[in-house]
Amino acid sequence: MVLDQHIYPYGYAPTEYVCIIFVVLFSVSAALHLGQAVRYRMWWLIPTAVFCGVLEILGWAARLWSSRNPPNPNPFEMQIVCTILGPTPLLAGQFVVSAIMISQLGHKYSRFVPKRYTTFFFGCDIIALIVQAVGGGMAATALHNNESAKKGGNIMLGGICFQLAVIVFFVFVSAEYVYRYANDAPARRSGETDAHCGRLTTKTLMLFGSVCFILLCLFIRSIYRTIELADGWTGRIITTEVYFNVLDGTMIVLAMFALNFFHPGMLLLSKDELIADQEKQYA
Repeated sequence: MVLDQHIYPYGYAPTEYVCIIFVVLFSVSAALHLGQAVRYRMWWLIPTAVFCGVLEILGWAARLWSSRNPPNPNPFEMQIVCTILGPTPLLAGQFVVSAIMISQLGHKYSRFVPKRYTTFFFGCDIIALIVQAVGGGMAATALHNNESAKKGGNIMLGGICFQLAVIVFFVFVSAEYVYRYANDAPARRSGETDAHCGRLTTKTLMLFGSVCFILLCLFIRSIYRTIELADGWTGRIITTEVYFNVLDGTMIVLAMFALNFFHPGMLLLSKDELIADQEKQYA
C-alpha cells in the first residue's frame, strides 16, 4: 500500500527487520574489508570498499530510523544521499584491481598503461560521485519543494547515467584487453619495460571472475536507479520497497562480499611470484 508522501516521504514505511539485516551485513563486510586492507597492506581499499560500507551502513541505519518514525524527513534525506553515493567508491576499487591485473599480465595489450587506466576511470568515478552528491543534497533538502526536488533528482539521474556509461566503457575496454591477451595481439608496440606477459593463473581467473560479478551487480543497481529516478519521486518504482531492497541493497551486499571472499590480497600474484614468472619466461 502506497502511503501519502506528504506524511510518509518514501510512500511506505521501511520494514524494520529488513533494515536491521542490511545494517548487520554491511557492518560485517566493512569490518572484514578494513581488516583485510590492514592484513594485506592494501590501503586503497579503505577509501573504496570500506568507505562504501560506511556509507551503506549510514544509509540503512537511516532507513531503520525511518521504520520507527516514517514521517520524519531527516533520516529520509540521509538515506537518499548515502545510498546513492555508496556504490561509487566500490566501483573505483574495481578500477584499481583491474589496473593491477593489467600490470601483472602485461599492459601492452591495454589501450592505456596502468597509471593512466586508473587515473582516467578514477577521475570519471569522482565526477559521478560529485554530480550525484550535488543532486542528492538538492533533492534531500527540497523534498516538499516539487520543482527543486525534481531538479535535484534530474542531477542525480545525470550522475547515475554517467556512471552507467563509465561502467559500459570499462567493460568494453576490459573485454578488448582479454581478447588481445588471449590472442597475443598487443594494442601498441612493446618496449623493454612492458614486453613481459604474465601467467593467467587460477587465482587470476578467480579474481577476474569476481570483478565481472561485482560489475554486474553494480550495473544492475545502476539500471534500477536510472529507471527509479526517471520515474519520478512519486512513481511506482521509488514507492515500492521490494525493488529497492533487491535491486539496490542486495546487489551491493553481494558485490561487497564477493570482494571479501575473492580478495585481491589473496589472489593477486606476490612480488616473489612475479619475479619467478619473469625469470621463467626469459630463461
